[in-house]
Amino acid sequence: MSVITISRGSYSKGKEIAEKLSNHLGYKCISRDLLLEASEHFNISEIKLIRAIHDAPKIFDRFKYGKQMYINFIRAEFLEHIQKGNVVYHGLAGHFFIQGIPNILKVRIIANIEDRISEEMARENISETEARYLLVKDDDERKKWSMSLYGIDTKDSSLYDMVLHIDNLTVDDAVEILIDTSKRPCFQLTEESKKVINDYYLAAKAQVRLFETAPGAEIKCKDGVIYVSLETALSLEQQMIDKVKLHLKNMQGIKDIKVNVIPYGT
Repeated sequence: MSVITISRGSYSKGKEIAEKLSNHLGYKCISRDLLLEASEHFNISEIKLIRAIHDAPKIFDRFKYGKQMYINFIRAEFLEHIQKGNVVYHGLAGHFFIQGIPNILKVRIIANIEDRISEEMARENISETEARYLLVKDDDERKKWSMSLYGIDTKDSSLYDMVLHIDNLTVDDAVEILIDTSKRPCFQLTEESKKVINDYYLAAKAQVRLFETAPGAEIKCKDGVIYVSLETALSLEQQMIDKVKLHLKNMQGIKDIKVNVIPYGT
């Protein structure tokens, strides 16, 4: 049982590789469908969810915690999927949500800019100059998004276990390499890594549930115990603790809830 995340830019053939890989392995392949499911589950329009991933940070600047709110929704849905294992995820954001989880294969697919320009020209029926401008703009927006939210550049090779350059390698070559790599013991989910995924999922789900009540709360989970740290007025401390526990008390999988309230100004 394993989980593979594939980070890809536009026209890198990452989608094709992910789909072929999942077919060969018999795994579920998720990407844009994940956003659709999150949209239906949380009753948020698809376009807002997609913008939270693909547009520059300015989209949500006018909303306090706006971008974080939508990312929370996607994170919870993503982690719910990978809990079951045997998943190939392709697209932006996946590798951010699994930092600290062991035994997950993290892959980056890149392609030559000139090949990407040719693909863009053919698809959009535009000039080379226009295609180059659009690709550079798209790459810049993705970088701004990742740097703004996580302080990480998606092009940083240290984020991945493997970077594949689709140049001499064909799509089938890449798929074959990833099939072999994914079967190695170090990329098989263990009981320990499953527990970590479950804790990440419970923390993400709790974050969504508490967002309206405590949007700035820091939430972690360890062995099924939820730890919530938040700021509030000293006079509202017990009231806030009671609210947090009320919102989370019926959440499946939680063993206990610990709330740490930090009075404003301390």
